[in-house]
Amino acid sequence: MNKILNRKNIVNGILIALFLVLLFVPSAKALVLEGLMKIGLFRPDTTAVDKQLNGTVSLAGIKFKDGNGKEVDLGELKGKIVFLNFWATWCPPCLAEMPSVNALYEKFKEDKDVVFILVDADSQLPKAQAFMDKKGYHLPVYAVASDIPEVLFKGSLPTTVVFDKEGRVSYNESGAANYADPKFIAFMNKLKTAK
Repeated sequence: MNKILNRKNIVNGILIALFLVLLFVPSAKALVLEGLMKIGLFRPDTTAVDKQLNGTVSLAGIKFKDGNGKEVDLGELKGKIVFLNFWATWCPPCLAEMPSVNALYEKFKEDKDVVFILVDADSQLPKAQAFMDKKGYHLPVYAVASDIPEVLFKGSLPTTVVFDKEGRVSYNESGAANYADPKFIAFMNKLKTAK
């Protein structure tokens, strides 16, 4: 019995248990990713805009519906900066970046020139809204109400797309990022002042 309960085996058992928790508990994985964001990893790269996307996507007819049934058409948002985020409640990277998305939203929520659309990829609005309410986030949650061009969303979660006032793609990134980063806030402000 003493050979089994030696220090090495106990440490190995604890490490295996931690690995299994990280592997099978999405909120634990999200917590680790969120911590990595806070120390400076996962900064959004606003310098690498794909020029092939810029201006090639017609936004008219790309629609999203909120929990009250109100539809938003991206084509009707020309003249505004649009922050579009595809996410799901079961996605650890989505959960990890959500505090930073909320912080960005809080920074711009009173600005009439900036629109936030957080799209629940599963279209389970009650579940998504319950998540937001539980976390104390006031982010606007939508479901997809039309076809989404693959150049905007290929299915990877999370995916964030930012459109400038002309409806051009200014940022399109898959994977978690810290959107409360001062450089990203400066990027959003630069889009607001651009002509």
